[in-house]
Amino acid sequence: MKILNPILQGELDAGRPVKLNLGGGLRPLQGHFLLDLVDLPGVDVQADLNEPLDKLPTGSVEAVHCRHLLEHIDNLLPLLEELHRVVRPGGEIDIRVPHFSNPYGYSDPTHVRFFGLYSFYYFADHDEQPRRKVPAFYSRCRFQVKQIHIRLMHATWFDKVVRTVLQPLINRSSGWQDWYERRLCRLFPANEIQYRITPVAPAQEKAKARAA
Repeated sequence: MKILNPILQGELDAGRPVKLNLGGGLRPLQGHFLLDLVDLPGVDVQADLNEPLDKLPTGSVEAVHCRHLLEHIDNLLPLLEELHRVVRPGGEIDIRVPHFSNPYGYSDPTHVRFFGLYSFYYFADHDEQPRRKVPAFYSRCRFQVKQIHIRLMHATWFDKVVRTVLQPLINRSSGWQDWYERRLCRLFPANEIQYRITPVAPAQEKAKARAA
């Protein structure tokens, strides 16, 4: 990991929280420092996200934007643990990835995984999960899933009509989203799924905070 922008280094040295756009490439995001694998024009941090984010102090990040990146990451669990470390509790991580029903996603040979409604509930305590519970023992880091939004395909005029009618319905609640994945996603596939998650401090840290 290499910090290329001295302004970012100055913010970190001063202890001021920063916002990161992971894997943004040529898509800069206003107010965010850009992290990418390749040293492209405008890149502030050059890093391989399969490796530790060792130049970022714990709790130094207040927001992360991550668009169509995680499907390319081999070491996803270690990356999530690093994001849990560097993003302060209450900070938001905005993730967009292909939904598992996206038929075009399978054509990209660099995609190593797909995502669905429950993907990030594997990193949430059971009392924070919807009615269908999933295992949460794969990692010690915990996130709160604040919002999930499924976006349907819109490649053709028929897709656009279906999207206009069906998309607001399925995003009414996690129950509707579960019904869509079980019953309709093969017939009316989704283009992507968006998660807004926030790190949750370990129980012992919460206890210390309350005691203080």
